[in-house]
Amino acid sequence: MTKVEVDSLPVSVITGFLGSGKTTLLNRLIQHPGMAKTAVVINEFGEIGIDNMLVESVDDDVVLMSSGCLCCTIRGELVDTLKSLFTRRAKQEIPDFERLVIETTGLADPAPILHTLMADPFLMGRYRLDGVIATADAMLAETTMEKHVEAVKQAAVADRIVISKTDLADDASLDALERRLRGLNPAAHIHRAAHGEIDPALLFNAGLYDPDTKSLDVQRWLRAEAYDEPDEHGHAHGHEHEHDVNRHDDQIQAYCVYLEDRLPWDQIASWLELLTTYRGDDILRIKGMLNVAESETPIVVHGVQHMFHPPVQLDEWPDDDHRSRIVFITRGLGREVVENMLTALTQKEASAV
Repeated sequence: MTKVEVDSLPVSVITGFLGSGKTTLLNRLIQHPGMAKTAVVINEFGEIGIDNMLVESVDDDVVLMSSGCLCCTIRGELVDTLKSLFTRRAKQEIPDFERLVIETTGLADPAPILHTLMADPFLMGRYRLDGVIATADAMLAETTMEKHVEAVKQAAVADRIVISKTDLADDASLDALERRLRGLNPAAHIHRAAHGEIDPALLFNAGLYDPDTKSLDVQRWLRAEAYDEPDEHGHAHGHEHEHDVNRHDDQIQAYCVYLEDRLPWDQIASWLELLTTYRGDDILRIKGMLNVAESETPIVVHGVQHMFHPPVQLDEWPDDDHRSRIVFITRGLGREVVENMLTALTQKEASAV
């Protein structure tokens, strides 16, 4: 087990479909005073029109904005860019930064970026995932999600969702879109923004480490209770709904699995490994707090598709509820299948004893 490296740099990933307002949001963010000491990794400088906000060019691929925000372009592979930024920061070749924001391309699945942060040994010790931010166009998001499952997946894995261009839509349309997004992702914080104007403080600090209290806040991060609340139609989240068979939302399920028994770590690990091996492509995200036999305090796990971050051991339980709870956001992988796989595994191991 590992401890959270609180000195590691928090990373937020901003994703959104083409035309969803992601570029406008980035443009506003890099001008905001709240983005001082933040490095933003983008694809091209030209995309966000930085000329009027430029203070100085630090390097060919790094520029300093008047807000104190650093803008950086990707050179080669993302992992090389992140390593280079950290190394140059340590050598004081570029201004210091305390947070990293990574932009994805319009059609990008954020999962590969999360994999990079979870898998590379150099990055794992120096960066930690803070959260995924997704943008959704107030006027076009409904249509986009009907046509493109990628847009649905982006909303489903996000910790924060920004509904953009709200000045162009009426309240009824905005409320309908927000209900749909909550159905996909009940635990995400949803914010509305016109012209990309939003306080950066609303978008960041979604990770396990809470900088305000300088401690680990697993309940704030996990938000397991959000998956237990029925929606406005009286259904629990993750329940099968009767819609058009082509509706991409119906492929996405979000639910929390509770385990009453205290199981050995090997059984939990084997279960999660089995799930990711055979159904990894259908697991968009997993977050969990586990009560395992080998530890008096909880173990936190976080996975994306086939990849898991090293498990983290907490110093204490956040409350008196010591049940294991694992949040799943999946595509076509229901709660019953997940629970049955664990039952079959534990029964097999029990019979072998």
